[in-house]
Amino acid sequence: MPAIAIELGIEVNMLYRWRKELSQYEYNSFPGRGKPKMTDKERELTVLKSELADVRMERDILKKAIGIFSSSDKKSLRS
Repeated sequence: MPAIAIELGIEVNMLYRWRKELSQYEYNSFPGRGKPKMTDKERELTVLKSELADVRMERDILKKAIGIFSSSDKKSLRS
């Protein structure tokens, strides 16, 4: 490993860290700048949480719309 590190111009510890991350996270080891390293299950959980938040927001908007239209219908019935 030291010869490879010298050839690449990096520290040997960096190669060991990369190898460890590859064994732990497999193909999710190097996600890119600013993106957290996640296993496939962690990534799926993150996506599902995001989708759940969107669905809850849509539900709340629909509830408010129903409340607005219901109150306007009651006002028109009184007239």
